[in-house]
Amino acid sequence: MSCEPVRDGAFESIPIIDLEDAFNEDEALRRALAQQIRMACMDVGFFYVKNHGIAQHCLDEVLRVNKEYYSLPTEEKMKLHHKTVPNFKGYSPPLEANIQPGNKGDLHEGFRIGWEEKYEDPVVENASRDGVMAGANVWPDTPKDFRTACMDYYHGALTVGKKLFCLFALALDLPETYFNDKTMYSAATMRTLHYPPQPDAPDDKILGIGAHTDFVCFTILWQQIGLEALQVLNSREQWINVPPLAGTLVINLGDQFARWTNDIFKSTVHRAMNKNIVDRYSIALFFGTDYEVNIEPIYTCVTAEKPAAYPAITAGEYVKQRLKAMYNNK
Repeated sequence: MSCEPVRDGAFESIPIIDLEDAFNEDEALRRALAQQIRMACMDVGFFYVKNHGIAQHCLDEVLRVNKEYYSLPTEEKMKLHHKTVPNFKGYSPPLEANIQPGNKGDLHEGFRIGWEEKYEDPVVENASRDGVMAGANVWPDTPKDFRTACMDYYHGALTVGKKLFCLFALALDLPETYFNDKTMYSAATMRTLHYPPQPDAPDDKILGIGAHTDFVCFTILWQQIGLEALQVLNSREQWINVPPLAGTLVINLGDQFARWTNDIFKSTVHRAMNKNIVDRYSIALFFGTDYEVNIEPIYTCVTAEKPAAYPAITAGEYVKQRLKAMYNNK
């Protein structure tokens, strides 16, 4: 399998991929699934997955605690403002970030966490690791089960992400375990997100989150059912809706994977605006490599006709640069 040129990107819908065969012992079935993913990555850069393995109870609980958390007074949430704790962990208020240059800010609030053990006290092993993005999580006192519900979902999504890495490897004509030693310490950060209603949206310079591409390898997104907000941009400059579908997660590729695959895989521009009359919640898990890993074009994606387009950079340094830019774009 060679890395063909990227398609024209004139998609009009988002494919749905069934992950049922992801854990099948039959390698032929896993490779067939990887081929579906390959096409989605080259054509769209976005796809839904069903049969992902995260229980509905887990989703219900993480939604419940986040509704409770975001209903707290602003001064309570600001006690864990991300600018007062290491490496962007914690709370970010509405309009503080501005991911699309020229806009006036992103109308959402979020809470960012990184990896830690699921069932232990939050003494985080990776807090002592070297690296530009290392650092412990911080947790609010209220609601009391905020950490438990968030960690349950985080580790469920982490399992999905690790299996996807195996399928991405097969899709790139690499050994199935190619990414294993590059994702040993689960360099995945998660943001729970609250989007206030914008039914009238009088200012087109204030969106829920402006047009952007993600920083990391790929994002696993859970969307609240019944509330549309997410859109992706195709090559015809058309915004395509990505409505929440029951039983699915949305996967979108990020800029690290585009760099790593020498632009064979697409990192697609997207945005969100909550035009509903009620609050909207979502959860994004940004899955990257270990922060010390060099991101440079993979050998199966470099040819004489398509030489390496990017210099090497460590994953942690790249993410830190992009996060700094996001909070200094206003």
